[in-house]
Amino acid sequence: METRTVWVTGAGSGMGRASALAAAQDGRPIALSGRRSPQLEQVAAEIRAAGGTALVVPLDVTDRAAVRTAATRIEQELGGIEALVLSAGLNAPRRSWRDQELEEFTAITETNLLGPVSVIDAVLPGMRERGAGTIVLISSYAAWRFSPDAGTAYSASKTALGPLAATLNAQENRHGIRACHLCPGDVDSDFLDQRPRVPGAADRAVMLTAEDIGRAVSFVLTSPPHVVIDELVISPAKPAT
Repeated sequence: METRTVWVTGAGSGMGRASALAAAQDGRPIALSGRRSPQLEQVAAEIRAAGGTALVVPLDVTDRAAVRTAATRIEQELGGIEALVLSAGLNAPRRSWRDQELEEFTAITETNLLGPVSVIDAVLPGMRERGAGTIVLISSYAAWRFSPDAGTAYSASKTALGPLAATLNAQENRHGIRACHLCPGDVDSDFLDQRPRVPGAADRAVMLTAEDIGRAVSFVLTSPPHVVIDELVISPAKPAT
């Protein structure tokens, strides 16, 4: 396998962190982006301690100019970006039409939909030029099957990632580029803190782990170049009764 750079957004915790660690174990240089520099530095230290290469690039994916600057820096310091793992996400406790605020709705949409579009737009020309690229959009089970409790803004923005991946595959496969819409069910991570009622230990015990998602991302990234995994849905097994 050629060692080409993987850029992970939302890499400081949860599914993004687990995906970065899994990709590093596959021998790939990793660029780590997110809003919280201390957490990114911790992930980078773990990767380096295991003999890997990591570059910390703090970033708010809603800042389009910063995204382009980050992409340029990564390519200069680590080489061509061969893969994207887009894990940065946002939700809010207020999830109904009755109590949502448009400012909050906009922030969620900017992060969950326009953020990935901005990152993809920044790296797609280089992927085309090199004739290779894999894009993993970490979405949600709520994007695959309607989940009324997920929230209006969250459901709408995550559902839009499905057609985004589909159009990438329809238009860019001939350039060696493939995209996967990855839809996890409930995952035990700090993202649960954004729920109206934060799940307790008993609920978390039957959820997926972030490492489960990291393994799934690694599976997509290491699949043969002629394989396109258009959509991958992962859910926790039903507990025994």
